[in-house]
Amino acid sequence: MSTPLRVVVADDQALVRTGFRMILTSDGMEVVAEATNGAEAIEAVRRTKPDVVLMDIRMPEMDGLEATRRILTGAPGEPRIIILTTFDLDHYVYAALAAGASGFLLKDVTPEHLVASVRLVRSGDALLAPAITRRLVERFAGRSQAATTVHHDLSTLTPRELEVLQLLAQALSNAELAASLHLSEATVKTHVARILAKLGLRDRAQAVVVAYETGLVVPNSG
Repeated sequence: MSTPLRVVVADDQALVRTGFRMILTSDGMEVVAEATNGAEAIEAVRRTKPDVVLMDIRMPEMDGLEATRRILTGAPGEPRIIILTTFDLDHYVYAALAAGASGFLLKDVTPEHLVASVRLVRSGDALLAPAITRRLVERFAGRSQAATTVHHDLSTLTPRELEVLQLLAQALSNAELAASLHLSEATVKTHVARILAKLGLRDRAQAVVVAYETGLVVPNSG
């Protein structure tokens, strides 16, 4: 029997935490801790070592953005973090993606989507709704002072890798990338892995941010 996927839920609203706990546990996951602010979330992660953290942005004492930064500056093997928000164009969400969060969800997400999203990021993929992500990055790329993305030298990438990164900026899935480039999904996964390694990125979410912030993709360029 496989080990249950372990989740920490961080939100200052008890109703949200309870609802998410019920949804996740009914699908066989284990909610190993709950937190009401960022400081509690950091402590919960250190204590329980979860696979995934559902992190609200707007919390008292320490917000989810600062908690995300602190959690993801640790040693390898940190959890995947999904940002919870009530606004799909919240600039804090952009900053969280730049800090290493693996994606974001609106709080009115359906139970089915919540479960699928947690499993998706646990598998190593990024949770990026193409339309929302593109609008988000176009709106805030290069303007968020809170963003932690440093300068990345794209000269280390091959022409094919640059092409893949440009398509990643559209938040395409591996299957969509493969179809667009007339490659196998396995080959696409290899290209993506090399891009992340060369640029020192955590996952595809950060790759999207870097593509815009370096000017490889220009907002509203089509």
